[in-house]
Amino acid sequence: MSTKNEQLFAQARKHIPGGVNSPVRAFAGVGGTPVFMHRAKGSKIYDTEDNAYIDYIGSWGPMILGHAHPKVIDAVKKAADDGLSFGTPTPFETTVADKICEIVPSVEMIRMTSSGTEATMSAIRLARGYTGRDKIVKFEGCYHGHSDSLLVKAGSGMLDIGEPTSKGVPADFAKHTITIPFNNPDAIKECFEKWGDEIACVIVEPIAGNMNMVIPEQSFHDTLREQCTAHGAVLIFDEVMTGFRVGLGGAQAHFGIQPDLTCFGKIIGAGLPVGAFGGKQEIMEYIAPMGGVYQAGTLSGNPLAMRAGIAMFEDLTVDGFYEELSAKVDHLVDGIQASADKHGINLRTNKLGGMFGMFFVKDADTPTPLDFDDVTACDMDVFNTFFHGMLDRGIYLAPSAYEAGFMSIKHSDEDLDASVKAADEIFAQMAKG
Repeated sequence: MSTKNEQLFAQARKHIPGGVNSPVRAFAGVGGTPVFMHRAKGSKIYDTEDNAYIDYIGSWGPMILGHAHPKVIDAVKKAADDGLSFGTPTPFETTVADKICEIVPSVEMIRMTSSGTEATMSAIRLARGYTGRDKIVKFEGCYHGHSDSLLVKAGSGMLDIGEPTSKGVPADFAKHTITIPFNNPDAIKECFEKWGDEIACVIVEPIAGNMNMVIPEQSFHDTLREQCTAHGAVLIFDEVMTGFRVGLGGAQAHFGIQPDLTCFGKIIGAGLPVGAFGGKQEIMEYIAPMGGVYQAGTLSGNPLAMRAGIAMFEDLTVDGFYEELSAKVDHLVDGIQASADKHGINLRTNKLGGMFGMFFVKDADTPTPLDFDDVTACDMDVFNTFFHGMLDRGIYLAPSAYEAGFMSIKHSDEDLDASVKAADEIFAQMAKG
């Protein structure tokens, strides 16, 4: 790592806690010094000394068209010329709302926010207001932003009320949050058997992207939908990561499930700060000014984000877009998997649409992880070696074994081949011990 980069990190730590404005950027999980970037274009990001890296983070998902897409940048520049924020309604909000409701059948009405955290927090408040109940259910290993009720882990038993994971979260908040294992239909049934008439909502990442990428069984979602319907609980799909990323219709289209509410993130603004939550009209009408559930935001529906999103959706809705994106993921992931197999490296992979996950398991007979316990049992040391090996070769992966990877439509065959070649070199070194 360059001396300049270490100097920048030292300078950042003076006035920014840990030197970063979001914890995963700190390289705490992988060791070393984070790389400071100053620009990006297409499939690549560039550090402050203009070294290029093939980027598989894509600002954690939204850069599906690649960085600095000319059409999106042009839309933002034109929007900026007209003013940055009005604090009034704009026609652009309506255009984006109409487009999302057209693409996602379960969404009949939608409210814009400024972040995914805001979207999930507001959706839970809405579910509580709609049902008149307090308890919420979440799953181990799923992350839904940093609002108090959601920073909770499982207690001593599988179905115990959770304890706060983060300091600063009152135990009184945590006691309303039930945490159960992901991808476990029986745990869902047991949970509803015990607390069914007290549960306001279940919130879930339909494909987990915050414990790497874990794709659950169809029966998991079928059971969720069935139990929520039977007990009058609101089913919330947190598609902040998967929405418009694993396919045009998101994970709910893949599984054929209609949630009651869906949360979206920054992809709907082509990477600018934005989020949204939407769903059934009868539930959404409980939000102010129509109903008594308060939710607001000065920058909600910001014109820059809305106009960027409109430009992006033009490309996403072209026939064949997701087939091309998926083929790029296949090229990368299948190539890396084949190389790992060749060198006797215990790698397991998941992929769907423009999203993928890689797990270094400890034994040759260990299957692809299906839940949080499986992920935490992976070999983190091997991942760290792989991460730094790829970084040294100009390939930028998420600096954590608990994060998924993302492809853009701008990744070329040359990018993908270079990435597979880099992985092959690292695996060859690992095999030598």
